[in-house]
Amino acid sequence: MSGREDRAAIREFVRRAHPDVGGDPDEFVAGLAALRSTTGGSTLDSVDPRLDGPIVGVRRPRGLRAVTDRVRRWHSRRFRKPRVR
Repeated sequence: MSGREDRAAIREFVRRAHPDVGGDPDEFVAGLAALRSTTGGSTLDSVDPRLDGPIVGVRRPRGLRAVTDRVRRWHSRRFRKPRVR
């Protein structure tokens, strides 16, 4: 496979299995490692070495707690004291 096809395969996998879209973080890491090993190395890392960092999954609150968190953050920004005296 060419470099372009390798990148396309990796991007397709990321779109399907990324933890931010509901994929399992452990399976994502394993699948990405397997794809990188079969493509003859990390083609994305040759473009930018910062892309080889750890993958961290973040869980965000859902439902009523998500709404209250958003309102709380909005309220704290909206009604904070002015920075200028």
